[in-house]
Amino acid sequence: MEIQWWQILLLSLYAGYQILDELQIYSSMSAPVFAGLYAGLVMGDVKAGLIIGGSMQLTILGVGTFGGASRIDANSGTLLATAFSISLGMNPEQAIAAIAVPVASLMIQLDILARFTNTYFAHRIDRHVETMNYQAIERNFLLGALPWSLSRVIPVFLALAFGGGLVENVVSVLNGNLKWLGDGLSVAGAVLPAVGFAILLRYLPVKKHFPYLILGFTITALLATLFSNVQLLGTSVASVIKDIPGTFNSLPMLAVALIGFSFAAISYKNNQRDNHQAASHTTESLEGEIEDDEI
Repeated sequence: MEIQWWQILLLSLYAGYQILDELQIYSSMSAPVFAGLYAGLVMGDVKAGLIIGGSMQLTILGVGTFGGASRIDANSGTLLATAFSISLGMNPEQAIAAIAVPVASLMIQLDILARFTNTYFAHRIDRHVETMNYQAIERNFLLGALPWSLSRVIPVFLALAFGGGLVENVVSVLNGNLKWLGDGLSVAGAVLPAVGFAILLRYLPVKKHFPYLILGFTITALLATLFSNVQLLGTSVASVIKDIPGTFNSLPMLAVALIGFSFAAISYKNNQRDNHQAASHTTESLEGEIEDDEI
């Protein structure tokens, strides 16, 4: 399936918007999972888009930026991987490892270029601050968004418009003479979310809250086994009894999420109570010291 011009336009426009949303708007529409959903809707295969977007979201789960540091652009990688995966019938896991991750890494250089370009408008604002020219300050502030957007729009547009033939050749080679490499990339793409979890656990206070980690892992394993067996049993019964519907869905992760939310709420309330008691104790101590001084 060839990528249509309107699909290229919509994906390119979103690529320019998502970095602005990440920097200023904060609507959560710049997350890789949303990029996968959007690209899936535009390309006509939401499932593939969510697989790629969700995998990239988990891959960068523990990756953060500090100060002015740049990080991989998982959103642009998700857009291109989803578009080419759907248009060429490519395995989503293979598209993650062969397209999404390399593109996301290469976009770091363009992110740095956008930061350098943006300093031009920052210096102009500094000059206008000295003369109190508020209209010029506002104008240059808005113009500063252009380098950020163009650093995503241009490469995504060029890749979608002219990179289809190259990607198609790569896919044919990975599924032909280098099938062993293609299978390896598929396995690597499926394993990448575990890397994100590993990075996240590296920075979380696991030693302090290790009981919650063990409890969450155990509950996940138990519920996954329980729901899977119930689903298998229901499907088997439905094949014998016609009055029972044949669709049985398993929801172990939803149950785990609700349990985790409950523990988080309990921990939050306990922390609030402890802080309130500590503040009250401090106030009483200060009042007692004042009374002693007065005496």
